Amino acid sequence: MRRKAPEPLPIPWLQKPMDSAKSGFERLPDGRLKFWIEHEVIRGVTPEMLVWWFSHLEGDVDINGVRYNRYRVWHPRDHVLNHYAKRLPDGSVGPGAVIHIVEMLGGNPNYTVDVFSVIEKLDEEGFRHVPHVHGIRVGVMDYSFERAAGGTLYRNSLTIGFKGLLGRFINPLIRRFVMDEKRGRAWILHNIEEVGNFESFLPRLFASEDESSRAERVG
Repeated sequence: MRRKAPEPLPIPWLQKPMDSAKSGFERLPDGRLKFWIEHEVIRGVTPEMLVWWFSHLEGDVDINGVRYNRYRVWHPRDHVLNHYAKRLPDGSVGPGAVIHIVEMLGGNPNYTVDVFSVIEKLDEEGFRHVPHVHGIRVGVMDYSFERAAGGTLYRNSLTIGFKGLLGRFINPLIRRFVMDEKRGRAWILHNIEEVGNFESFLPRLFASEDESSRAERVG
């Protein structure tokens, strides 16, 4: 049963346009598709904040006195739900944890992403997770974080498909049923918008959560 697009949250983020970032697409020799983005510097956001964010996607955030789901706030139109399907034994989130991600690129139900993604790396240099659909690995998402004047230079890529001989048989099916070039370009715009939105809420959320943690430790 196809999901319906949720009502966008009433949050007036000024979405960054496509041309605010450098981006591109290529088809690799084995049929994999690679989409990449180099965002303009995310002002006021540090690599430390990004590591915290990707390990604390669950929960709410206060926007103008109203509590909203923080994952939906990250992209008020496209994001549907997110939760950690598997945490580490101590309850934290890092390499080995699994995220369930549901979103609709461009708010379009025909471009629904519904994956369970395994975290392979999460530190102040970057983030890598591997999406699975029906238990089958379909690609890899790589992010790099670099400190820059006033914030963080954030680069990321999405590579869809399998390497080698197996990929030559399976990649055409993945391009047809999971992610083709048109959907990949919708992902690029979606990602430029959501990464730009960090400037609007993440520094304040990180500061408030850090203050709460300090208070708990003192208490």
